[in-house]
Amino acid sequence: MAKHSKNIPQRGVRVADQIQKDLSELIAFELKDPRVGMITLSEVQLTPDYAHAKIFFTTLKDDKESIKNTLAGLTAAAGYLRNQLGKRLHIHTLPQLHFVHDTSTMRGMEMSALIDKANASRAADYEEDGGEGNQ
Repeated sequence: MAKHSKNIPQRGVRVADQIQKDLSELIAFELKDPRVGMITLSEVQLTPDYAHAKIFFTTLKDDKESIKNTLAGLTAAAGYLRNQLGKRLHIHTLPQLHFVHDTSTMRGMEMSALIDKANASRAADYEEDGGEGNQ
């Protein structure tokens, strides 16, 4: 029995990965909603009982209007996508789909810009001191 309990989390990861793969295909090839443009599904988080799946997505254009429209389109299509997912997956409980915009890419780019700015400022200070910095 202990062997089985160790496999449950691994199975959850495999199911989440399969949901991500299948949803990516369904959205790209079968979803006809014009509000949903080019998106990337970055992660799927599945509850242990498989009742809910939180699907994180990023958009090609990360402006507020585009994100709002994409989220509205995905939310409206959640029932259709869940139905199509049920035809592909053979699991006892098919999760409710909850779409969430993934802001980690935008935050990462902002952090990178701040680091670049700090490094440029530090290099300028170093040049002003004649190449003698406090190290």
